[in-house]
Amino acid sequence: MTAPTRFILIDDNEADNVFHEIMIRRAGFDGQILVFEGGAEALAFLKSDPLSEPTCIFLDINMPLMDGFEFAREASPLVEGRPTVLLMMLTSSDAPQDQQRARELPVIQGFLTKPLTAQKVREMLQAT
Repeated sequence: MTAPTRFILIDDNEADNVFHEIMIRRAGFDGQILVFEGGAEALAFLKSDPLSEPTCIFLDINMPLMDGFEFAREASPLVEGRPTVLLMMLTSSDAPQDQQRARELPVIQGFLTKPLTAQKVREMLQAT
């Protein structure tokens, strides 16, 4: 994947979204950051977006109505196989069973444990 020009944050915790946006900016990213506080809202956006812009999606697991795994399954036909999209779990869970579930879904390409740091973002951006 080429370096993302856009980040999408999907997390029901507003404070986490603000913090993660700050960390992404501190890593030197100056592109677009979109924030969604629910999976259904983010899914509706992805259905209307051609995903032609290199995009990194950070997805929380524990959200009401649609959790991160349900979002990943629903978004899979829209995201999977697109070289311009990177879908990463970004969660407070360090449970081995959550990590295993993430590995079992091909659309999920990585698993990060909160808090997100500028260093983690820089490493991810350098790896693309």
